Amino acid sequence: MADFVGAVDQGTTSTRFMIFDHGGNEVARHQLEHEQILPQAGWVEHDPTEIWERTRAVVQSGLNKAGLGAGDLAALGITNQRETAVVWDRRTGRPYHNAIVWQDTRTDRIASALERDGRGDVIRRKAGLPPATYFSGGKVQWLLENVDGLRAAAESGDALFGTIDSWLIWNLTGGTDGGVHVTDVTNASRTMLMDLETLDWDDELLSFFGIPRRMLPAIRPSCDPAGYGTTRADGPLGGEVTLSGALGDQQAATVGQVCFEPGQAKNTYGTGNFLLMNTGTEPVRSEHGLLTTVCYQVGGAKPVYALEGSIAVTGSAVQWLRDQLGIISGAAQSENLARQVPDNGGVYFVPAFSGLFAPYWRSDARGAIVGLSRYNNNAHIARATLEAICYQTRDVVEAMQQDSGVVLDVLRVDGGVTANELCMQIQADILGVPVSRPVVAETTALGAAYAAGMAVGFWKSTEELVRNWNEDRRWLPQWSREQREEGYAGWKKAVARTLDWVDVD
Repeated sequence: MADFVGAVDQGTTSTRFMIFDHGGNEVARHQLEHEQILPQAGWVEHDPTEIWERTRAVVQSGLNKAGLGAGDLAALGITNQRETAVVWDRRTGRPYHNAIVWQDTRTDRIASALERDGRGDVIRRKAGLPPATYFSGGKVQWLLENVDGLRAAAESGDALFGTIDSWLIWNLTGGTDGGVHVTDVTNASRTMLMDLETLDWDDELLSFFGIPRRMLPAIRPSCDPAGYGTTRADGPLGGEVTLSGALGDQQAATVGQVCFEPGQAKNTYGTGNFLLMNTGTEPVRSEHGLLTTVCYQVGGAKPVYALEGSIAVTGSAVQWLRDQLGIISGAAQSENLARQVPDNGGVYFVPAFSGLFAPYWRSDARGAIVGLSRYNNNAHIARATLEAICYQTRDVVEAMQQDSGVVLDVLRVDGGVTANELCMQIQADILGVPVSRPVVAETTALGAAYAAGMAVGFWKSTEELVRNWNEDRRWLPQWSREQREEGYAGWKKAVARTLDWVDVD
C-alpha cells in the first residue's frame, strides 16, 4: 500500500493541500489565498472557478515539494468551509453565480420570515439548526430567485447545488465528463435541508426554500469504504486516487483532535471560531443557542452527533486590524502590539460584522468598539481584539455546559490563531481551564486525511488515531476568579451595545 494520505483543506480565505504519513505527521503542504469579493455591505462571495484553480495548483505543488506522485497516496480526503453555497451547470461546469459565503447576510429577510411564521421551529426540530443567514438553504433560495434562468435549469436537472466539498469532488472526479455529485452527512447537516434522524434530504424542508430535489447531491458517510469516486487522469493528481473521506472543516478538526468520546471538545480558531463537543450517537437538542449537528459517520455505522457553537468573526477580526485599520502589517504583529499593554484599558471590541452567531443568533447586531478614552491607543485595540476571540469562546462554553451538563476540564485547540501564544494564555485566563494545543495544529486537514485513510484501511481504527495525538503546549489560567468575572461582565455589557443596530424585517 502507498505510504501517505493527502487532504485538500478548502477554507474561507485559502486552499491548502497537505500530505500525512501513518503517524499523522505532516510531510508537505502548499497553500494559496483566494479573493474575498465584497459587492456591498453584508455580502461576501468567492469565485468557485478560482477556488478550483487554486486546488489544482496546491495539490500539484504539494506533491512536488514532497517529491511524490499520485501513486504514493493511499487515498484523498476533502474538508471545506461548510455553508458556502455554489450552483453550477452540469453541462458546462460553469457556476451560475459567485459562491455565497457562510458569512454573507443577504438572506436575513428569508431567515426572519421563516422565524415569524413558525417554520423555524420545524427547521430546529428536523435539522437541528435555527433559521439563520449562516446556513446554505436560504442562499440557494436567493440564487433561485435572483439569477435569470436558474430556476428552470434547476427544475430540469441542469443546475447542481453543492457546498464546496461537492464542487471540488465533482471537478476532481471528472466534472462535465462523469463528475460525481455527492456530499457527506456533516456538510449536508449545515444546509437546513437534511433531517438529522434520517440523514436524508427532507421534502418539507425543501419546500420551505422552494429548492428542487434534483439539484441536490447524494448524501454519503464522512468515511466511505465504497469511495466517492477516483480522481480524473487529466486532473491535478494525474492518476486514479480514491476519494474516500469528506468532512466539513469543523467536524474534520474534531476528528483530527481525536474527540471520539462523548464529552470531548475542541475549538478551532480560524476566520471564525468553532467549538464542537461530541455527544455520542443520539442528537442533543440545544436550549441555549447552540447547533445540533452531525459530527461524523464511518461507513454504515450510526452517525456521531455534536453540539456546536459557531462564532462568525475571530481570526478575521485580526485581518480587519491589518487590512481595514492598518494598525498591524501582519497577523503575527497583533501579538507583539497587544503585549505592549498589561490589559485592555477598559476597551472591548465586539466584532459583530455579520451579526452575532452562537449563542445569540442576532442578525441585527453590528460591530462596536466601546469603552474608549483619550488614554487608549492601538495596543489596547489589539489586545481587545484578542480578548474578543476568547470572550466569544466563553459564551459558547457556558451554553455548552448548560446543554450537556459537562464541565470542561481542558479545551483542545487548533487552527492558525493558536500560534498567537498571548491569545491562548488569555483564553485559559478567561475560561479558567487549561488550553491544550497538539503537535499538529492543522487538525482540519489531518481529520480529512484520517477519514479518507480509515476508509481504505490505511488506519485500522480510531484507537490507532488516538495514539497519534501528542500535546505540543499547554496554557494554565493565571487570572483570579474575581478578575475573570469582572472581565466577562464587561464583555456582556459590550455585547448589549451591539444589538438592534440594523433593522431586520
